[in-house]
Amino acid sequence: MTLRIYRAKAALKHDLGAEHPESPDRLYAIDDQLLASGLDMVCEHADARPLAREYLSLAHAPDYVEEIMNLAPESGSYWLDGDTGMVPATLSAALQSAGAGCQAVDWVMAGDDRQAFCVTRPPGHHAEYDRAMGFCIFNNVAIAARYALQTYQLKRVAIVDFDVHHGNGTEQIVAGDQRILLCSSFQHPFYPHSGSPVLASNILSVPLAAGCSGEEFRQQVAHWLPALRHFQPELILISAGFDGHAEDPMAHLRLTTADYQWISRELRAVADACCHGRIVSVLEGGYNLSALGRSVVAHLRGLSGQSEATAAD
Repeated sequence: MTLRIYRAKAALKHDLGAEHPESPDRLYAIDDQLLASGLDMVCEHADARPLAREYLSLAHAPDYVEEIMNLAPESGSYWLDGDTGMVPATLSAALQSAGAGCQAVDWVMAGDDRQAFCVTRPPGHHAEYDRAMGFCIFNNVAIAARYALQTYQLKRVAIVDFDVHHGNGTEQIVAGDQRILLCSSFQHPFYPHSGSPVLASNILSVPLAAGCSGEEFRQQVAHWLPALRHFQPELILISAGFDGHAEDPMAHLRLTTADYQWISRELRAVADACCHGRIVSVLEGGYNLSALGRSVVAHLRGLSGQSEATAAD
């Protein structure tokens, strides 16, 4: 096993209240399932460090970064929009979440056959160039992609986003950047009501109707695989959202843990063929705690190349 898990300690203190679905309990649920599955014992572990401020501008407007720094509350809460809030621990959590993605890039680029998973929050794929939204403040995966391109002089990086909600921020930030291929699946029409049509030729979108089954999901996203192999990425980044699970209350797809294991194993095969197995995966959505934990286990098993026999619900 060459899989390393990055955790952001401040993320456990980023708490917007008992009614908010994007809660610290998500991380506890994941850790519980990693322990129960035995994966926690065979993976490597590392603590996320906050990302240096200058790297945030790889994906965000400097004025926006300055605004977030200034708005971070010392007490109480501050709401950037109706869904996206900040409490005193939020800025540290967001900086550690962005930092985890870049640390993971450093680690996977330092050797062959390495995969990393960032168990961090707040998530990132809704954060646009100059706007927070959808629980997201900094776009962790877009920052990591640009960091990899800049730091390692890569020519091609792929981002795969299978969250049930369209990663509008990621698409906005990378649209037209031909060094990046973004493959995205999402329920449509649905929040944030974007993604189709795509913004640029480097975007491959798979809009899915409410009620979509795992079989249909597999048929649709299988079109990514030859496109990814043709692109020949030197690194694959994943926005791993698990809110498409049939038990998740936030949307209306009918995926199972086996579907997450399947797509993860398929992406691992592409990475083996194109970029020495190098994958960095970053947690996005997933709000039914039991389904989230089980789906993450399936995802990591898929990234390690295991078959679906171990994930059937």
